[in-house]
Amino acid sequence: MSGQIRENMRLNHVYQMDCLEGLKSIPSESIHLCVTDPAYKTISGGRKRKEGQPSGILLSNDGKIFQHNNIKIKDWMTEVYRVLKPQSHFYVMTNTLNLQEMLNIATEIGFKLHNLLVWKKNNCTPSQYYMKNAEYILFLRKGKAKYIHNLGSKTVIEIDNVRNKLHPTEKPVELMELFIQNSSNEGDIILDPFMGSFTTAIATLNVGGNRKFIGFEIDPTYIEIGNQRLLPSQY
Repeated sequence: MSGQIRENMRLNHVYQMDCLEGLKSIPSESIHLCVTDPAYKTISGGRKRKEGQPSGILLSNDGKIFQHNNIKIKDWMTEVYRVLKPQSHFYVMTNTLNLQEMLNIATEIGFKLHNLLVWKKNNCTPSQYYMKNAEYILFLRKGKAKYIHNLGSKTVIEIDNVRNKLHPTEKPVELMELFIQNSSNEGDIILDPFMGSFTTAIATLNVGGNRKFIGFEIDPTYIEIGNQRLLPSQY
């Protein structure tokens, strides 16, 4: 079966399951856009948790590496390539530790690099070295090139970082909205294999136009947090 989501898979739903297992259940060439922020090599120096902070909510400086990030990049990215329609876009967030490996694997699979985007956070944490006030986004495509909708978009995107994060690598909803607006049309299906606290889902509903999302998140804590975040966007 190709070209449409199976009847037993709900759209506008995040499944609590391993992303590779979930991706394999999606038919080939049925997804219009993929936007994701995979949790790889994400670890930092650690700080004490604030009193009263729920134990299930990780902080960006907890000094803890993600529990569920042992899936091989090539495995899930190969599945993303399979489920994307021809002439579609793929945005994947990355950092300096992952950038070269992610790009090498993506091009080996068959993706073409459109551009390297930079998210300038504007607010960042002090450091003993250069402060990390930027992250990178690989803007990839499957098949022939396709224009983005806002031709005035710049490769350096200035959006403030999220404060009081509910997920260690939580991205601004506004950032995800930009990618969805630029690379999808009304009625399209947007995929996020690493849904985290559901930022991509919220952004999809905010952009509107009868766009639908589907995604996966293995951690029950973030499923609960994400569902609570999603409620206001559904009405």
